[in-house]
Amino acid sequence: MRVIVDKNNPLVGEAFRQFGEVIPSATRDITKETVRSADIIIIRSETKVTKDLLEGSSVKFVGTATIGTDHVDLEYLKSRGIGFTSAPGSNANSVAEYFVAAILTLAKRKSFILSGRTLGVVGVGNVGSKIVRNAMALGMEVVQNDPPLARTTANPQYLPLDKLMDADIITLHVPFTKTGPDPTFHLIDESRIKKMKPGSILLNTARGAVVDGEALRHAILRNHLGGTLLDVWEGEPIIDVDLLNRVDIGTPHIAGYSFDGKLAAVKMNYAAACSFFGVPETWKPGNTLPKPAVERIVVPSSSDADDDILRAIVSKCYDIECDDRGLRSIVDVSPDERRSFFARLRAGYRIRREFFTTVIELAPSMSHLAEPLRSVGFHIEIGRS
Repeated sequence: MRVIVDKNNPLVGEAFRQFGEVIPSATRDITKETVRSADIIIIRSETKVTKDLLEGSSVKFVGTATIGTDHVDLEYLKSRGIGFTSAPGSNANSVAEYFVAAILTLAKRKSFILSGRTLGVVGVGNVGSKIVRNAMALGMEVVQNDPPLARTTANPQYLPLDKLMDADIITLHVPFTKTGPDPTFHLIDESRIKKMKPGSILLNTARGAVVDGEALRHAILRNHLGGTLLDVWEGEPIIDVDLLNRVDIGTPHIAGYSFDGKLAAVKMNYAAACSFFGVPETWKPGNTLPKPAVERIVVPSSSDADDDILRAIVSKCYDIECDDRGLRSIVDVSPDERRSFFARLRAGYRIRREFFTTVIELAPSMSHLAEPLRSVGFHIEIGRS
C-alpha cells in the first residue's frame, strides 16, 4: 500500500511501515494530487477531508490524529465505503495539564487563590472529566454542564448552562456543532456573556467558534470579564490580532499538543487501520521516546503559598507563558503572512512531555502537596527528613 502521513504526528512513519510505502508529508502538501494514488492517509485537523480532496483517488482508509471530526466529511466517506477513525480522548490529559498550567498562571496574574473558587466546566467528556478531577485536586469547587450526559444519566450534577453563570471561572470543552439537539456554535455569545458573573474568567480550549469573538472583545472592553484565555480562535489560522492583544493568555491551538497525546492518537489510528484491513498489530513504540524538560524536581521545605509552589513545579514541566509569547509575536508579522505564521507555530511545536514523565521529590514538611500533585499526573516521592 501507499500511505501518506502528516509528519507532525510522532512515530507515524514507524507505525505504518508494515502497510507498505510511507510518505511523510507536511500538512500543506497533503493535496488532491498527492493523495490520488494513496491507499491510506493519516492527517491532522488542518487537512480538510472532503470530496474535493478524495474524488478520483484510491484512498480506502482515513485516520485523523485528533479528537474532533469537523474537518472531515463523514457522509462522503461512508458513501464511498472509505474506512475512518479519529482519536477521541487521545489528548485529554494534555488539555487537562494545559488547564492546570493556565489556571495557576492566571491565579498569580490576578492575585487570587484557587482554593474555594468555583469552576464551571462546560462539557464533561474525555477532557472535561479530567478538568473536573484536576480542579478538585487544586481545591476548587466544581459545577458541571453536559446536556447529553444529563439526558442519558439523569444525574442532577449536570446543570443547565445558565446555572453555571455565577461561577468564578468557566472553561469550555465541547465539540463544535451547528446542528442537532446541542449546537455549540457561538454557545458563548453576547447574551450569555452578560449573564456571567462580573469579574469572572473565561477559558476556551474547545473550538474557536464556540465563543463569539466579537462579543468577547466587547465584554473585555467594558471590563465585564476579569480574565480570558483562548487557545482556539474563530477563523484560525487567520486570527483576530486585536482580540489576541486583549486576552490575558493566548496560545496557537496547542492545548492538546503534548508529545504523549499525539503519540496516543497515532496508536489509535494504527490500531483502527489494522482492524479495518484485517492485519495483526505488530508495532509498538520503542525505547527512544524523548526525555521530558525535567525528569526530577526536588521540592525543599518552604513557607511559600501552596499555589506558588505548584505553579513553579508545573512551569518547569510546561511553560504556558512561552506559548503565549510565541503567539503574540504574530503582531510583528505582516497581515498577509499571519496565516502561515500561525500554522508554523503549530507544525513546529516543541516537544512537550506530560507530567507523568517527571518525578517530584517532596520534603516531608511538604507532603501535603503529594495528593494534588499526584492527582494532576506527577509521580511523587517523599524525601527523608
